[in-house]
This record gives sequence, structure tokens and C-alpha cells, in this order.
Amino acid sequence: MHITPAASTKPDYAMLVRQVDSILEGERDLMANASQFSAFIYDTIGELNWAGFYLTRPAKNGDGQELLVGPFQGKVACARIPFGRGVCGAAAAERRTMLVPDVHAFPGHIACDSASNAEIVIPLIKDGVVLGVFDIDSPTLNRFSEEDQAGLEALVAALMAATDFN
Repeated sequence: MHITPAASTKPDYAMLVRQVDSILEGERDLMANASQFSAFIYDTIGELNWAGFYLTRPAKNGDGQELLVGPFQGKVACARIPFGRGVCGAAAAERRTMLVPDVHAFPGHIACDSASNAEIVIPLIKDGVVLGVFDIDSPTLNRFSEEDQAGLEALVAALMAATDFN
């Protein structure tokens, strides 16, 4: 498990939003901001083993859309996830945050890292279009609360406001 001494399982999300605003200030590039954001989340929020992005792309087989791995922190991940498959694909297809206390009980869960037990996935939606998802995994069952969901959604909103998605 990734452990950072300053990481907290009960972060002050309002303060973290201010820090994200400061980190991303003056930079609008997607790859730069997504890289900084995933590193920041991974280092400041406790009990995580993966934090990163999957970005929407046309499906490799030409049928619909899929998610392609983007900037992240953690172990090697699945490269492509079809919309509707696993927690990430479900969040993209349903256009809503998926908070999963036990990934092993989630129908169709994709086990990129067998150490993951809980997950939260927040879709990146701009002008009605799903641009990707921000995915966070934890080795701790029931790791994420509704408070975490609200705080992480605020952090993702700060990223979206500071970033150009081309």
C-alpha cells in the first residue's frame, strides 16, 4: 500500500481545492494538469493504491467509445476500458460518480490490481460530453464516504475549470 506521511483519510477538501487551484494556475494543458492532479491526489489522500485518468477515445474496433489510460500514479493499469464495463466504464456510460465500497461485489469489475478493494470514479463532463473519468482505488474496503465523494467531485470540478480539453 502507498503511504505518504502527510496523507490523510479525512482530508480538508476545501483546502485541497485551494491547493489544486494554485498548482494548476496559469497552465491549461490537459496532460500537464492531469499529471499534476493525479500526483497531488495520490500524495495527499491516504490509503490509495491508484489515482488517475482514463480519457474518452473512439473504440479501437471502431464501435462506439472507450476509455484509454491517461496520467496516473500507482501500478500499471488496464490500457483500454469499454464504456459500460467495470466501474470506470459504468461511470462514463451512466454519466455519474460511482462510489463502490467493495469492488469484488460490483458486477463486471475489472481487476487491474488485485490489491484494490474499494473504488470511486468521477466522470469528466464538459458541455454535456463525457471526456473521461478520474479513478481512485484503495486496498481498504469501504474506504470512500459520501463526504469523500463530494470533496473529490469539487476537486475534479477545479481541474475541469483550469484545463482545456481538446
